[in-house]
Amino acid sequence: MAVNDIDEQIIQLCSREGDVDKGFDLLMKTYGRRLYQYIRRLVVGEQDAEDVLQDTLIDVFRAIDSFRGDSRLYTWLHTIATRQCLKFYRQKKLVLKGFDDEGQWLAQTLYAENSMKAETILLKFHEAILLLPEKQRLVFNMRYFDELSYEEISSITGSSVSSLKTNYHYAFERLKKQLSHEG
Repeated sequence: MAVNDIDEQIIQLCSREGDVDKGFDLLMKTYGRRLYQYIRRLVVGEQDAEDVLQDTLIDVFRAIDSFRGDSRLYTWLHTIATRQCLKFYRQKKLVLKGFDDEGQWLAQTLYAENSMKAETILLKFHEAILLLPEKQRLVFNMRYFDELSYEEISSITGSSVSSLKTNYHYAFERLKKQLSHEG
């Protein structure tokens, strides 16, 4: 079983018989910042990230009693957050009219929200990530920023490890090419 003491405490407190308020506080103290950062990298906008995080937490609390402990709690949380991000993308695709794809819209959101906050090179790096195909973008974020193993990413996405390694490799190569053209 992959559940540690703090995860076990969170699960017990968040369950129907537990103290949900304390469980929520402990969950947020333990994983809230990492989860928000992960979501924010994928959906970019601050308000959108907060909304997706809220939807993720609602799903977590609805399903916490079904957590089997086959993986770490954070991996399970990551799975739910990833599904919510993909749901967000699908909803945005319905309303995006002036953009070829969500990558362009996400890149524009990145610059709109960070026009004076970040250095240009960092913005270019994040823009290049946002322009990756959806699967490559997800795999790159989980592997590069969250330092998840391919096995954990496989558990989250349902993709084979070899497919994930290929996606990561292609993402890395695209980023190198994109950033070398930027100078």
